[in-house]
Amino acid sequence: MQWTDRIGRRLKLRDLHIFLAVIESGNLARAAERLAISRPVVSKTIADLERALGLRLLDRSPQGVEPTVFGRALHKRSMVIFDDLRQGVRELEFLAEPGKGDLQIGCSEYMAAGLVPAVIDRLSGKHPQMQFHLELGDAASLQEQELPRRKVEFAIARMLAPAPEPEMDAEILFHERLFIAAGPGNKWAGRRKIALADLVEERWMLAPPEMAEGSPLVQAFRAQKLPVPQATVMALSLPLRNGLLATGNFLTVVPGSVMRFGAERTLLKTLAVELPDWKLPVAIITLKNRTLSPAAQLFIDTTRAVAKPLVRTA
Repeated sequence: MQWTDRIGRRLKLRDLHIFLAVIESGNLARAAERLAISRPVVSKTIADLERALGLRLLDRSPQGVEPTVFGRALHKRSMVIFDDLRQGVRELEFLAEPGKGDLQIGCSEYMAAGLVPAVIDRLSGKHPQMQFHLELGDAASLQEQELPRRKVEFAIARMLAPAPEPEMDAEILFHERLFIAAGPGNKWAGRRKIALADLVEERWMLAPPEMAEGSPLVQAFRAQKLPVPQATVMALSLPLRNGLLATGNFLTVVPGSVMRFGAERTLLKTLAVELPDWKLPVAIITLKNRTLSPAAQLFIDTTRAVAKPLVRTA
């Protein structure tokens, strides 16, 4: 049977849309509720789809449905189809009204505290009709979940490995510089001469990556044969960190991009202690072979320009 007879005349975008909803819901009834249609319509659509393709797409059980190997393949391709359609609509909107767009961005919490707001501020001033939606996560979760599922067009984060995942591309923006920082009331704030040895026994609020092997903080203390400080509080939470630093009793490390662009530049004091740069770079991460919308390209171009002062030459 020819493709046009078997699929071209019988396979509809509506069928694929229902199929995607079933996969994502894991249940026919939930998919029907999500799409505001009846369960028999969902069931018949899946049956017709399997008949048209001549393949079983779903395994049914009392717990719900699971895609077969054929279902997973169709799911992957269907996401690409709908993503391309969405991008096509966004491109038409952008061409009709340059500077107008609805942009889905993934970024780490640190990027959301400094660089990304600076880019949004610059763009929204020039293009007030642009809208920005952010998904927060580290580089690993963004590459494993948000980007493959096409929930975001690109991600900006400090990479956690020298290379991106195989299905990803990464454009290096800069290598982050770290600063030891404290609240204005801290006894070390404002001192001109501080040795790392003075800070070993202080109370620290740190995030797990900052205590990982190879981090600038660990490198700096080990280079001087000092014990690495123990974190009194271990968490990746900027509000918690700022709240603790405001007491004047804690130290932390803050990325240079946050100190340059974020509110922390007015809230915190950096201490006169030099730390090495991160070896792992901050990068723009994209899904390979995915066409980005004009709004995404505009955001990336602006990000390069805003981030340029953070690039340190050897």
